[in-house]
Amino acid sequence: MKTKILKINPAVPEPEKIAEAAYVIRQGGLVIFPTETVYGIAADSNNPVAMERLCQVKKRSENKPFSILVAQRGIVENYSDFTNPNLYKLIDKYWPGPLTVILPTKEEHHTIGIRMPDHTIALRLVEESACTIAAPSANLEDKKAPTNLSEALEDLDGKVDLAIDGGPVEFGISSTIVDFTKPRPMVTREGVISQSDVDRTINKKVVLFVCTGNSCRSVMAEYLLKAQLIGREDVEVISAGTSVLFKSTASQETLSVLRERGINAAIHISRPLGRIMLRKADLIFVMTRAHRTQVLDHVPYVEKRVYLLKEFCHQPSGAEMDLDVPDPIGQPHAAYQECLLMINEAVEKIVELL
Repeated sequence: MKTKILKINPAVPEPEKIAEAAYVIRQGGLVIFPTETVYGIAADSNNPVAMERLCQVKKRSENKPFSILVAQRGIVENYSDFTNPNLYKLIDKYWPGPLTVILPTKEEHHTIGIRMPDHTIALRLVEESACTIAAPSANLEDKKAPTNLSEALEDLDGKVDLAIDGGPVEFGISSTIVDFTKPRPMVTREGVISQSDVDRTINKKVVLFVCTGNSCRSVMAEYLLKAQLIGREDVEVISAGTSVLFKSTASQETLSVLRERGINAAIHISRPLGRIMLRKADLIFVMTRAHRTQVLDHVPYVEKRVYLLKEFCHQPSGAEMDLDVPDPIGQPHAAYQECLLMINEAVEKIVELL
């Protein structure tokens, strides 16, 4: 019996067709589907019968593991407790995309390969299936990975339950595999991402400034530090707010005091504080003790990377230590200038650390 083929629009996948394919997977079936790299075979990794069948179809030994797909970056936390910021630097840059990471699992002495594909059909299929999808390339073990459905069906027609035709793939080469269980992240299979790409990304130090609305204090800190680091490509400077609900520009007073320093921050758009940016940051500077608490509520294990910005300002001898940088929002222009001076003093000390 021939495999049933579903033609799905890769730009706007038809929901009912995605639902049909997902149902097949949940029932233990095998589904060929497109990604941006090559065509793959999807199976429910928690279904022993489906996984045994997948090994037989691929002609692959059962002791060789399959990578899984996720539809969101943060879901990697469900499968591994690996906390090195290098992992999050890499997935923040390349996910969704042609990158598979090998990580230690929460179960001791085991590893898992995880990828977030950059293909609408693949992502919708992962979401709709509501199970952990194993997804090797849709070819026999010793053959070239297919770049379109007809190539995939040359050896697999009749051996899988359903095949999605989403047109030709973008890259035509399997994803880069980076092994994080090595002493340093190592490319064990090179795709469109090279070892030099990986090294350049993970060797870049990430500095994160955090305030409340990401419109005043953290913006000043971000742009003051960027101005000090012009010509440096080994540092990424970002800022975010703990209470950002809507995207907005920096406040007019913030833009004004930065312009007085010859710094143009007009392109700034506020960003909400997220778990991935916290996890990838090497240094996190917060404006108040309340911000520090909020950061650690998000990601407790970054505690040793979090500093109060005012710790880097000179404190008069004998003065009571107040380590909060006050919020100038709603205050006169002079308050913004005073805030900028305080932040700039700390930033000049931070430059010495970098």
